[in-house]
Amino acid sequence: MENDPGKNEIIIRETGEQDIPLIMDFVRSLAEFEGLSDHVLSTEESLREALFGKRPYAEAIIAELGGKPAGFIIFFHNFSSFVGKPGLYIEDIFVHPEFRGMGIGKALMVRCGQIAEERNCGRMEWSMLDWNPAKQFYEHFGGEAQKEWVIYRLDEKGIKDLAEKK
Repeated sequence: MENDPGKNEIIIRETGEQDIPLIMDFVRSLAEFEGLSDHVLSTEESLREALFGKRPYAEAIIAELGGKPAGFIIFFHNFSSFVGKPGLYIEDIFVHPEFRGMGIGKALMVRCGQIAEERNCGRMEWSMLDWNPAKQFYEHFGGEAQKEWVIYRLDEKGIKDLAEKK
């Protein structure tokens, strides 16, 4: 049996509408890992609209190893008035457990770094749950936890309530 040199090659690729079911599977797997499966409200249709609709709000990249989907990353642009440039915000990054430790996460992060540089971003940011063991992974890339900043969030009801205030 010959050793296939491409068998262990990590392929990082942009996604298309045909990848929506795969992206949805990754979202569900990430939610399960985080113990938040009951928080997943997205559907294939809502992802299709958000990623490939009239006004795309985010982008997704898939990592494959040996022709198998191994991980994904979803990101979008934000803006810093202090820096005066766009930023790249990583919303989700997930690698299936059987592919961890093989360079998949690194390849996804590096690709986002390349995109941020190509697009002249002044920052690249992400957040993580405080119990997630990925802290060392992120720090390896030079990521620094922002201790001064607290994230506030409005859900759909909160947005509706705010929008209706006079």
